Amino acid sequence: MSAPASVPTGLPVPRSTRPGHGPARPRPRVPHARPVTAPTPYGLEDLQELTREIAAEVRAGQHEVVVDPDRRWYRLLRSDGFVDVWLISWATEQIAELHDHAGSLGALTVVSGSLTERRWSGPSGLRTRTLRHGRGAGFPLGHVHDVANTAEAPAVSVHAYSPPLSAMSYYDVEEVAGTTGHHRLRRTRTELVEPGQGVG
Repeated sequence: MSAPASVPTGLPVPRSTRPGHGPARPRPRVPHARPVTAPTPYGLEDLQELTREIAAEVRAGQHEVVVDPDRRWYRLLRSDGFVDVWLISWATEQIAELHDHAGSLGALTVVSGSLTERRWSGPSGLRTRTLRHGRGAGFPLGHVHDVANTAEAPAVSVHAYSPPLSAMSYYDVEEVAGTTGHHRLRRTRTELVEPGQGVG
């Protein structure tokens, strides 16, 4: 006997729709693998894995890289409405100023060279870390950072954002008056990002 029209063929037919069976027992609810933090099916670990995979493609010569001494060079490698993947090169002293990614999660993997990230850590100000060849980082919602190449050799990195960037805000860090060593962020501007145009 064929399955009822309301049940897609090729899938198991629930017990309650099979002839000669009583009502089906309720199935236990399956929780999400991780809490939903943004309007995207990707989590931070997914984005980090994706940037590692694309970084391996770049190292294998599957994507052309151009180093421009005058400005950061970048190319959109993938865009499907849920995630954008960017390839970026950094000549010496090129920097992405202190910014956030609005409502997008993000990740990067360094393909070659090294990048210095300064990230906002609350009243104590900015913390610095160096990301070298093969290393990466994830950017949760609310992450504020700048990224720069402070080394002599050029650097190359792969970045992923989900959902694709729609806006970025830029910041200055200022000391809180009347305190010792306490800082706060001051937003200086917010820019909308056109589809296929945003790189953080």
